[in-house]
Amino acid sequence: MRTSEFLSYVGIFLRLVPLGLMHVSLVNGQATPEQLRPILSRQVQPPGIAEFQLRQYLMSRVPLLRVPATSEEWTIEARKLRKHLLDDIVFHGWPREWIEATPKTEDVGVIESGNGYRMRKLRYEIVPGFQSTAILYEPAILAGKVPAILNLNGHTRLGKSVEYKQKRCINYARQGILALSLEWMGFGELSQPENEHDFGAHIDLVGCNSLGLFYLAMRRGLDYLYEHPAVDRNRIGVTGLSGGGWQTIVLSSLDERVSVAIPVAGYATLGPDVVHPQDTSEIEEDATDFRDGQDYTHLTAMRAPRPTLLIFNAEDDCCFRAPMVKSSVYDEVKPFFKLYGKEHAPAWYENSDPGTHNYQLDNRLQSYSFFSRWFGLPVVKQEIPVDTEIKSYEELVVGLPKDNLTILGLAKKLAGDIRRQVIPSEASARVKWAVSERTALKSTVRYRPVAVKQVWMVANTKNQGVETRSYRFELSNGLSATAIWVKAMATPDQAPATLMLHDQGKKSLSEAVSDRVNRGEQVLALDVLFTGDESPLRPSPADYAFLLGSTGDRPIGMEAAQLEGIAQWLRHLAGASQLRLESFGMRSQIAALIASALQPSLFSEVVLNQGIGTLRYLLDTPVKYRVAPDLFCLDLYKDFDVDRLAVLAEPARVKQK
Repeated sequence: MRTSEFLSYVGIFLRLVPLGLMHVSLVNGQATPEQLRPILSRQVQPPGIAEFQLRQYLMSRVPLLRVPATSEEWTIEARKLRKHLLDDIVFHGWPREWIEATPKTEDVGVIESGNGYRMRKLRYEIVPGFQSTAILYEPAILAGKVPAILNLNGHTRLGKSVEYKQKRCINYARQGILALSLEWMGFGELSQPENEHDFGAHIDLVGCNSLGLFYLAMRRGLDYLYEHPAVDRNRIGVTGLSGGGWQTIVLSSLDERVSVAIPVAGYATLGPDVVHPQDTSEIEEDATDFRDGQDYTHLTAMRAPRPTLLIFNAEDDCCFRAPMVKSSVYDEVKPFFKLYGKEHAPAWYENSDPGTHNYQLDNRLQSYSFFSRWFGLPVVKQEIPVDTEIKSYEELVVGLPKDNLTILGLAKKLAGDIRRQVIPSEASARVKWAVSERTALKSTVRYRPVAVKQVWMVANTKNQGVETRSYRFELSNGLSATAIWVKAMATPDQAPATLMLHDQGKKSLSEAVSDRVNRGEQVLALDVLFTGDESPLRPSPADYAFLLGSTGDRPIGMEAAQLEGIAQWLRHLAGASQLRLESFGMRSQIAALIASALQPSLFSEVVLNQGIGTLRYLLDTPVKYRVAPDLFCLDLYKDFDVDRLAVLAEPARVKQK
């Protein structure tokens, strides 16, 4: 074809094709992933800001401790608090028959020492199908009623066979005290991978507060000692290091059978934990709702007037350094003991030898002296040398059934018992059901609406036919979100709008954004809490998720609220009655589903990419908590699932790719 003929055909084409259609064809195809990738990858705000805001937010949740006027007033208040913590939090969702079950303990055999004490191997049931082990160190001669001490494990690979714990228990026994040494889930004989403590989040997901399992595991040991025929029930103590120290304060505060307690380097209050969130990076210590209205200061005060020695280490290389926690866990609670005329019952000791995370000789000497004094025994000031009596791990093995449950296994078992109401098929009943379900969903995810308080445009671009604006959203709850708005310059201002989320942040949305822009849409690529710019780097999102959940929030509910609030802003900006919502990844998927389920008229279409078909996937894979901490919301899988949330989003069309 000659050039003149080609130009003639072009002229005919230009006369026949409407100018508007030609304009759209030029608009389409302008945006490319390569063009958008560097723009979407730019930080709108440094992650350090998100971290600072989270800390400020959490500091506003620190519960206050008020000293009452009289001991009678505190006794009544402590009793109410104890009941609330046990009934509403610790045992949330747990079968009553498991909580009240008669202790089941099996005596497996005796190891004679020939040095004035013996060791008795025990196996006991935590809940049906889940057993643990223990060693009872008992004086060779038991005359009358004697004191008893429950010795709890911390995070040590060797479990109950660790050297410093054996030395302590042997010395107690040689002082005439029964000493029960418990194994702990995740360590020693319970060191199976599925007993990692983070799997407690999977128990939360299926409807039981994971704290209940940890509490029952240690309370069974107390039950055993309390029922032992040789034990003086008025002289029962508890002690432990690290996680054992945490167990000590929880058990001894919530169970009044514990007369004397010595937690060692085991806990801090919310303020110091917010400053050092890595110190408390354990699901049991920051259990869901456990710090919602109360804190470890309250638990320590609940020990009044019972003798309590708090041991912390000056330069602890793990957590809870003494100078950083003393004011809140000791100084603040002394007035509560004074109410009872027991000024000497609380005691503080700061270890400097070696000063690191330990329950070595100096700290053990403090325990011998404190227990013997308050048990009415001759005060012990020296440790009996027992280096040659330390047993190997193998010698202290009790043995567990091959089919023994694990933390994850228990979560799967509980999931198998879930029965949900069938979704009604009749229209009017379905509407009524949806209203009730939305109310329940708001409660489950602790949904609190969030408004856009201030919008800051911090950057923009206009080139190659595409314009972008970078936004920082200041939200009404003190947190923030960031986003980048993208539109072809020739696209009308009132063009349809799509809001996009990605588990890895907006930096991963270049292909998806360019596709929608080339369809003539405006797009907002959004980072909400724990994604992209809004994901703290130090220590990690999981550490902050622990703290948020412990103080009564649900990260997934906070994300859904941010999404809904910013969607309302975008709808106003775009002048649209409805928006299109698209997510990538399972975390963004569930946040999108919850937001659309709670605001079903907000989105015309919800498209879910790279998601999951059911929350059961989190159990069966299994997905580790720290990979997706926002998804492990107490009761979420028990009451809802992906398909159920999709129905609640009607009339929005939900498409899962």
